[in-house]
Amino acid sequence: MDSILYFFIGFLIMSGIYSVFTVGLNIHWGQTGLFNIGIASFFLLGAYTAAIFSSPSPNLAKYEEYLWGGNFSQLTLLGVDIWFPIILLLSAFICILVAIPLAMVTIRLKEDYLALVTLGLAETLRIVFINETWLANGTRGMYSIPRPFDYINIGNYDYIYFVVVVITLIFVYFIAQKATNSPWGRVLRGIKDNETTMIASGKNVLKFKVEAFAFGAGIMGIGGALFTHGKRFIDPITFEPMLATFIIWSMLMVGGSGNNKGAIFGSFLMWGIWTFTQFLPGFLSDANLRFVFVGLIIILFQLYKPQGIIPAK
Repeated sequence: MDSILYFFIGFLIMSGIYSVFTVGLNIHWGQTGLFNIGIASFFLLGAYTAAIFSSPSPNLAKYEEYLWGGNFSQLTLLGVDIWFPIILLLSAFICILVAIPLAMVTIRLKEDYLALVTLGLAETLRIVFINETWLANGTRGMYSIPRPFDYINIGNYDYIYFVVVVITLIFVYFIAQKATNSPWGRVLRGIKDNETTMIASGKNVLKFKVEAFAFGAGIMGIGGALFTHGKRFIDPITFEPMLATFIIWSMLMVGGSGNNKGAIFGSFLMWGIWTFTQFLPGFLSDANLRFVFVGLIIILFQLYKPQGIIPAK
Protein backbone atom coordinates (compact mmCIF):
# COMPACT_ATOMS: atom_id res chain seq x y z
CA MET A 1 0.00 0.00 0.00
CA ASP A 2 2.84 2.40 0.86
CA SER A 3 4.51 1.75 -2.50
CA ILE A 4 1.29 2.67 -4.35
CA LEU A 5 1.01 5.89 -2.34
CA TYR A 6 4.66 6.78 -3.05
CA PHE A 7 4.10 6.15 -6.76
CA PHE A 8 0.99 8.35 -6.75
CA ILE A 9 2.81 11.18 -4.96
CA GLY A 10 5.61 10.94 -7.52
CA PHE A 11 3.03 11.16 -10.30
CA LEU A 12 1.48 14.29 -8.74
CA ILE A 13 4.91 15.90 -8.38
CA MET A 14 5.76 15.39 -12.06
CA SER A 15 2.27 16.50 -13.14
CA GLY A 16 2.68 19.69 -11.09
CA ILE A 17 6.10 20.39 -12.61
CA TYR A 18 4.81 19.90 -16.14
CA SER A 19 1.86 22.15 -15.29
CA VAL A 20 4.33 25.00 -14.75
CA PHE A 21 5.76 24.47 -18.24
CA THR A 22 2.28 24.33 -19.74
CA VAL A 23 1.25 27.61 -18.10
CA GLY A 24 4.39 29.19 -19.60
CA LEU A 25 3.54 27.78 -23.04
CA ASN A 26 -0.01 29.08 -22.64
CA ILE A 27 1.40 32.61 -22.36
CA HIS A 28 3.26 32.07 -25.64
CA TRP A 29 0.70 30.24 -27.75
CA GLY A 30 -2.61 30.36 -25.91
CA GLN A 31 -2.53 34.08 -25.20
CA THR A 32 -0.23 35.61 -27.83
CA GLY A 33 -0.07 33.10 -30.68
CA LEU A 34 3.73 32.67 -30.55
CA PHE A 35 4.56 29.23 -31.97
CA ASN A 36 7.40 28.15 -29.69
CA ILE A 37 8.52 24.55 -30.21
CA GLY A 38 11.79 25.15 -28.40
CA ILE A 39 10.39 24.68 -24.89
CA ALA A 40 13.33 22.36 -24.21
CA SER A 41 15.73 25.33 -24.41
CA PHE A 42 14.16 27.10 -21.43
CA PHE A 43 13.60 23.77 -19.67
CA LEU A 44 17.36 23.13 -20.05
CA LEU A 45 18.45 26.63 -19.03
CA GLY A 46 16.27 26.63 -15.91
CA ALA A 47 17.37 23.14 -14.92
CA TYR A 48 21.09 23.68 -15.38
CA THR A 49 21.00 27.11 -13.75
CA ALA A 50 19.42 25.55 -10.65
CA ALA A 51 21.85 22.62 -10.63
CA ILE A 52 25.01 24.68 -11.08
CA PHE A 53 24.17 27.47 -8.66
CA SER A 54 22.85 25.20 -5.90
CA SER A 55 25.55 22.50 -6.09
CA PRO A 56 28.92 22.71 -4.32
CA SER A 57 32.20 23.07 -6.20
CA PRO A 58 33.07 20.02 -8.32
CA ASN A 59 34.74 17.03 -6.71
CA LEU A 60 37.27 15.68 -9.20
CA ALA A 61 37.41 12.37 -7.33
CA LYS A 62 33.81 11.82 -8.48
CA TYR A 63 34.68 12.72 -12.09
CA GLU A 64 32.85 16.01 -11.90
CA GLU A 65 34.38 18.24 -14.55
CA TYR A 66 32.18 21.32 -14.49
CA LEU A 67 33.87 24.64 -13.90
CA TRP A 68 32.02 26.06 -10.92
CA GLY A 69 29.38 25.33 -8.31
CA GLY A 70 27.61 28.22 -6.61
CA ASN A 71 26.84 26.23 -3.45
CA PHE A 72 23.77 28.39 -2.85
CA SER A 73 22.25 25.49 -0.94
CA GLN A 74 24.18 26.70 2.10
CA LEU A 75 22.12 29.90 2.28
CA THR A 76 19.74 29.68 5.23
CA LEU A 77 17.97 32.16 7.47
CA LEU A 78 16.99 31.07 10.96
CA GLY A 79 17.48 27.50 9.79
CA VAL A 80 15.13 27.90 6.80
CA ASP A 81 16.32 27.17 3.24
CA ILE A 82 15.97 30.62 1.69
CA TRP A 83 18.19 29.51 -1.17
CA PHE A 84 15.43 27.63 -2.96
CA PRO A 85 13.17 30.59 -3.88
CA ILE A 86 16.35 32.45 -4.86
CA ILE A 87 17.27 29.59 -7.19
CA LEU A 88 13.78 29.59 -8.73
CA LEU A 89 13.98 33.33 -9.40
CA LEU A 90 17.53 33.03 -10.74
CA SER A 91 16.48 30.28 -13.15
CA ALA A 92 13.60 32.45 -14.35
CA PHE A 93 15.95 35.45 -14.74
CA ILE A 94 18.46 33.51 -16.87
CA CYS A 95 15.67 32.31 -19.17
CA ILE A 96 14.31 35.85 -19.49
CA LEU A 97 17.83 37.11 -20.24
CA VAL A 98 18.12 34.65 -23.14
CA ALA A 99 14.52 35.07 -24.32
CA ILE A 100 14.58 38.87 -24.78
CA PRO A 101 17.33 39.12 -27.45
CA LEU A 102 16.06 35.92 -29.11
CA ALA A 103 12.56 37.39 -29.31
CA MET A 104 13.78 40.76 -30.58
CA VAL A 105 15.57 39.03 -33.45
CA THR A 106 12.99 36.38 -34.35
CA ILE A 107 9.58 37.67 -33.29
CA ARG A 108 9.06 39.44 -36.64
CA LEU A 109 9.24 36.09 -38.39
CA LYS A 110 6.15 34.17 -39.42
CA GLU A 111 4.96 31.32 -37.21
CA ASP A 112 6.77 28.50 -39.01
CA TYR A 113 10.11 30.35 -39.03
CA LEU A 114 9.80 31.27 -35.36
CA ALA A 115 9.15 27.59 -34.62
CA LEU A 116 12.31 26.57 -36.50
CA VAL A 117 14.45 29.14 -34.69
CA THR A 118 13.23 28.11 -31.22
CA LEU A 119 13.68 24.42 -32.05
CA GLY A 120 17.18 25.16 -33.33
CA LEU A 121 18.04 26.99 -30.10
CA ALA A 122 16.91 24.01 -28.03
CA GLU A 123 19.03 21.55 -30.00
CA THR A 124 22.03 23.92 -30.06
CA LEU A 125 21.99 24.33 -26.28
CA ARG A 126 21.67 20.58 -25.78
CA ILE A 127 24.63 19.88 -28.05
CA VAL A 128 26.70 22.56 -26.29
CA PHE A 129 26.06 20.93 -22.91
CA ILE A 130 26.97 17.53 -24.38
CA ASN A 131 30.32 18.64 -25.79
CA GLU A 132 31.45 21.34 -23.36
CA THR A 133 32.12 19.20 -20.29
CA TRP A 134 33.45 22.17 -18.32
CA LEU A 135 29.93 23.62 -18.25
CA ALA A 136 28.03 20.81 -16.53
CA ASN A 137 29.95 17.52 -16.72
CA GLY A 138 28.92 16.71 -20.30
CA THR A 139 27.10 13.45 -20.95
CA ARG A 140 27.80 12.22 -17.40
CA GLY A 141 25.40 14.85 -16.15
CA MET A 142 25.09 16.46 -12.73
CA TYR A 143 24.00 14.37 -9.77
CA SER A 144 23.49 14.62 -6.00
CA ILE A 145 21.81 17.98 -6.58
CA PRO A 146 20.72 19.45 -3.21
CA ARG A 147 17.13 19.05 -2.08
CA PRO A 148 15.31 21.98 -0.42
CA PHE A 149 14.00 21.53 3.13
CA ASP A 150 15.72 18.15 3.32
CA TYR A 151 16.14 18.59 7.08
CA ILE A 152 12.41 18.01 7.62
CA ASN A 153 12.15 14.33 8.45
CA ILE A 154 8.70 12.83 7.89
CA GLY A 155 9.78 9.48 6.48
CA ASN A 156 9.47 10.15 2.75
CA TYR A 157 10.96 13.30 1.24
CA ASP A 158 8.50 13.18 -1.69
CA TYR A 159 5.74 14.40 0.64
CA ILE A 160 7.77 17.54 1.35
CA TYR A 161 8.61 18.15 -2.29
CA PHE A 162 4.98 17.63 -3.28
CA VAL A 163 4.04 20.55 -1.03
CA VAL A 164 6.90 22.62 -2.53
CA VAL A 165 5.67 21.92 -6.08
CA VAL A 166 2.03 22.70 -5.20
CA ILE A 167 2.95 26.03 -3.57
CA THR A 168 5.12 26.97 -6.56
CA LEU A 169 2.39 25.99 -9.03
CA ILE A 170 -0.18 28.08 -7.14
CA PHE A 171 2.19 31.05 -7.24
CA VAL A 172 2.83 30.63 -10.97
CA TYR A 173 -0.89 30.23 -11.68
CA PHE A 174 -1.67 33.36 -9.65
CA ILE A 175 0.83 35.60 -11.46
CA ALA A 176 -0.19 34.16 -14.85
CA GLN A 177 -3.87 34.81 -14.11
CA LYS A 178 -3.15 38.35 -12.92
CA ALA A 179 -1.11 39.05 -16.04
CA THR A 180 -3.53 37.57 -18.57
CA ASN A 181 -6.60 39.21 -17.00
CA SER A 182 -4.93 42.62 -16.95
CA PRO A 183 -5.06 45.19 -19.79
CA TRP A 184 -1.64 43.84 -20.84
CA GLY A 185 -3.11 40.34 -21.21
CA ARG A 186 -6.07 41.64 -23.20
CA VAL A 187 -3.64 43.24 -25.66
CA LEU A 188 -1.92 39.86 -26.06
CA ARG A 189 -5.22 38.20 -26.91
CA GLY A 190 -5.94 41.02 -29.33
CA ILE A 191 -2.60 40.39 -31.04
CA LYS A 192 -3.42 36.71 -31.38
CA ASP A 193 -6.91 37.37 -32.75
CA ASN A 194 -6.08 40.24 -35.13
CA GLU A 195 -2.60 41.71 -35.10
CA THR A 196 -3.36 44.25 -37.83
CA THR A 197 -6.16 45.77 -35.77
CA MET A 198 -3.88 46.10 -32.73
CA ILE A 199 -1.26 47.88 -34.83
CA ALA A 200 -3.95 50.22 -36.19
CA SER A 201 -5.06 51.02 -32.65
CA GLY A 202 -1.56 52.25 -31.79
CA LYS A 203 -0.23 49.27 -29.82
CA ASN A 204 3.48 48.45 -30.04
CA VAL A 205 2.93 44.83 -31.07
CA LEU A 206 6.64 43.95 -31.18
CA LYS A 207 7.12 45.17 -27.61
CA PHE A 208 4.15 43.17 -26.33
CA LYS A 209 5.32 40.02 -28.11
CA VAL A 210 8.82 40.30 -26.65
CA GLU A 211 7.38 40.82 -23.16
CA ALA A 212 5.07 37.81 -23.54
CA PHE A 213 7.88 35.62 -24.85
CA ALA A 214 10.16 36.60 -21.96
CA PHE A 215 7.40 36.14 -19.37
CA GLY A 216 6.52 32.66 -20.61
CA ALA A 217 10.21 31.71 -20.79
CA GLY A 218 10.73 32.81 -17.18
CA ILE A 219 7.89 30.54 -16.04
CA MET A 220 9.44 27.66 -17.97
CA GLY A 221 12.75 28.35 -16.20
CA ILE A 222 10.98 27.89 -12.86
CA GLY A 223 9.66 24.56 -14.14
CA GLY A 224 13.20 23.52 -15.07
CA ALA A 225 14.46 24.33 -11.58
CA LEU A 226 11.63 22.36 -9.98
CA PHE A 227 12.46 19.38 -12.19
CA THR A 228 16.15 19.52 -11.26
CA HIS A 229 15.61 19.50 -7.51
CA GLY A 230 12.94 16.83 -7.79
CA LYS A 231 15.01 14.39 -9.86
CA ARG A 232 18.40 15.41 -8.39
CA PHE A 233 20.09 14.30 -11.63
CA ILE A 234 20.13 15.89 -15.07
CA ASP A 235 22.02 15.22 -18.28
CA PRO A 236 21.57 16.49 -21.86
CA ILE A 237 19.48 13.45 -22.82
CA THR A 238 16.81 14.71 -20.40
CA PHE A 239 16.05 17.57 -22.79
CA GLU A 240 15.35 15.66 -25.99
CA PRO A 241 12.35 17.21 -27.79
CA MET A 242 9.88 14.38 -27.19
CA LEU A 243 9.55 14.70 -23.41
CA ALA A 244 10.79 18.27 -23.11
CA THR A 245 8.62 19.85 -25.82
CA PHE A 246 6.18 17.50 -27.58
CA ILE A 247 4.43 16.20 -24.45
CA ILE A 248 4.02 19.77 -23.12
CA TRP A 249 2.34 20.86 -26.36
CA SER A 250 -0.02 17.90 -26.10
CA MET A 251 -0.93 18.94 -22.55
CA LEU A 252 -1.90 22.45 -23.64
CA MET A 253 -3.82 21.34 -26.73
CA VAL A 254 -5.84 18.72 -24.86
CA GLY A 255 -6.43 20.82 -21.72
CA GLY A 256 -7.46 24.01 -23.45
CA SER A 257 -5.26 26.60 -25.12
CA GLY A 258 -5.77 30.13 -23.79
CA ASN A 259 -6.99 28.98 -20.37
CA ASN A 260 -4.57 28.49 -17.47
CA LYS A 261 -6.94 26.09 -15.74
CA GLY A 262 -7.16 24.05 -18.92
CA ALA A 263 -3.36 24.03 -19.22
CA ILE A 264 -3.00 22.60 -15.71
CA PHE A 265 -5.80 20.07 -16.18
CA GLY A 266 -4.27 18.93 -19.47
CA SER A 267 -0.90 18.45 -17.77
CA PHE A 268 -2.32 16.10 -15.16
CA LEU A 269 -4.41 14.24 -17.74
CA MET A 270 -1.68 13.72 -20.35
CA TRP A 271 1.03 12.90 -17.80
CA GLY A 272 -1.41 10.38 -16.35
CA ILE A 273 -1.88 8.80 -19.77
CA TRP A 274 1.88 8.77 -20.35
CA THR A 275 2.60 7.32 -16.90
CA PHE A 276 -0.09 4.68 -16.63
CA THR A 277 0.26 3.32 -20.18
CA GLN A 278 3.60 1.86 -19.09
CA PHE A 279 1.57 -0.76 -17.22
CA LEU A 280 -0.19 -1.98 -20.36
CA PRO A 281 0.59 -5.59 -21.23
CA GLY A 282 3.33 -6.62 -23.64
CA PHE A 283 4.38 -4.41 -26.54
CA LEU A 284 1.63 -1.87 -25.73
CA SER A 285 3.82 -0.47 -22.93
CA ASP A 286 6.69 0.30 -25.35
CA ALA A 287 7.77 3.95 -25.03
CA ASN A 288 7.57 4.62 -28.79
CA LEU A 289 4.05 3.19 -28.94
CA ARG A 290 3.07 5.40 -26.01
CA PHE A 291 4.05 8.41 -28.10
CA VAL A 292 1.71 7.09 -30.79
CA PHE A 293 -1.07 7.04 -28.17
CA VAL A 294 -0.35 10.67 -27.34
CA GLY A 295 -0.35 11.60 -31.03
CA LEU A 296 -3.69 9.85 -31.58
CA ILE A 297 -5.21 11.72 -28.65
CA ILE A 298 -4.06 15.04 -30.13
CA ILE A 299 -5.56 14.14 -33.52
CA LEU A 300 -8.88 13.14 -31.95
CA PHE A 301 -9.06 16.37 -29.97
CA GLN A 302 -8.19 18.46 -33.03
CA LEU A 303 -11.00 16.74 -34.93
CA TYR A 304 -13.74 16.68 -32.31
CA LYS A 305 -12.79 19.19 -29.59
CA PRO A 306 -10.17 21.58 -30.99
CA GLN A 307 -10.60 24.09 -28.17
CA GLY A 308 -9.62 21.52 -25.54
CA ILE A 309 -11.44 20.22 -22.49
CA ILE A 310 -11.53 23.61 -20.72
CA PRO A 311 -11.50 26.14 -23.58
CA ALA A 312 -10.73 29.82 -23.28
CA LYS A 313 -13.69 32.08 -22.59
